[in-house]
Amino acid sequence: MSRLFGTDGVRGLANRELTAALALGLAQASAVVLTKGHHAEARRAEGRRPVAVVARDPRISGEFITAAVSAGLASSGVDVLDAGVIPTPAAAFLVDDIGADFGVMISASHNPAPDNGIKFFAFGGTKLPDEVEDRIEAAMSEPQLMPVGGDVGRIRRFADAEDRYVLHLLGALPNRLDGIHVVLDCAHGAASAVSPEVFTDAGATITLIGADPDGMNINDGVGSTHLDNLAAAVLEHGADIGIAHDGDSDRCLAVDASGTVVDGDQIMAILAVAQKEHGRLAHDTLVATVMSNLGLIRAMADHGITVRQTRVGDRYVLEDMNEHGFTLGGEQSGHIVFSDYATTGDGILTGLSLVARMAETGKTLAELAQVMTVFPQILINVKGVDRERLAGDEGVAEAVAAFERELGDSGRVLLRPSGTEPVVRVMVEAADQETADRVAHALADVVRERLAL
Repeated sequence: MSRLFGTDGVRGLANRELTAALALGLAQASAVVLTKGHHAEARRAEGRRPVAVVARDPRISGEFITAAVSAGLASSGVDVLDAGVIPTPAAAFLVDDIGADFGVMISASHNPAPDNGIKFFAFGGTKLPDEVEDRIEAAMSEPQLMPVGGDVGRIRRFADAEDRYVLHLLGALPNRLDGIHVVLDCAHGAASAVSPEVFTDAGATITLIGADPDGMNINDGVGSTHLDNLAAAVLEHGADIGIAHDGDSDRCLAVDASGTVVDGDQIMAILAVAQKEHGRLAHDTLVATVMSNLGLIRAMADHGITVRQTRVGDRYVLEDMNEHGFTLGGEQSGHIVFSDYATTGDGILTGLSLVARMAETGKTLAELAQVMTVFPQILINVKGVDRERLAGDEGVAEAVAAFERELGDSGRVLLRPSGTEPVVRVMVEAADQETADRVAHALADVVRERLAL
């Protein structure tokens, strides 16, 4: 039986895979598992019930899933604070800010509108470790909490949720954004209200696209996975920078004044140098994943910054940051984590910090992005292969070693099996695109030949 939880909560086609019944059961099981901490016990000792923050992005299915989750929690004796439509990092922040026992975010991030997802935050607003998710899944087949009378939970509106988050973001800014014209693409998602408000309050001049959610248009041709419209809007309005969020606003990508994309690696490079300059980069270390560009590692070395690389997934970046006390980390996709201010990737905070660096230095985004040279990179998904045999196949290992010798210090090779399907991902970086393409396709052919099902 496959694991219910994926790399970022439980996701699926809403009302087919992710049903109201599943949402109800997950909520009831989470109440069993996540109310056993000392903080929840302290509430009970004082005659109070455990508290959970529940939030969602604007996709239409979030309405019935929120109702099911809230019902499951309240029927299990948990008081629900319904924060409505807010970004994922806002939900995480609010759990920590009010000392809630846990939180639930209903979102499928950058996925299309028919999909949805449920993710949980523990006390303090942190993502759950795999073992806790496994306990929730196991608890779904065990007896549920069934209080009666005054012990059942209440469901109330979290009236000042958005205001708390806006004030938090403004308090994290090192300087104002006056004089910078920003085009914001909110992906018709959870950032559509908050992001324009906070950028305006911080002094930026803004132009909006993708900020009219109707429940079905989330991520539809807009947002961080569709940057063409943002680039066009920046050029049309003569803006200084374009900022793109995804549906739940836990990531941020950018385009400069010429419409050129600035990805998560480049954003991390800019912000790491800024933090080191101000003495805020803990241990002069940046945490990235194995998919980050070789150019990032080279650029950081030039600035005396160590790059630690984790498995792919912002949760693994977060785990490494928390374990060792690092303050900045993220992914090429734009999930950037500032551990001094957030417990998860925060696309609005990332965008604000990037624009703040422009305002502070007086430099354009293109000038700031020159801190690193992006090595040509190609990723090929080789389908229909046995990913389990990858690690032990000598022929593949020999091919990788040969290509690594050929590339030397001017490139690298990474093979990564998918965790969910018969696919091996072949990633190659090189000094030029032609070499990267040639090596990647040659290595993909070897994988296909050696590991074919």
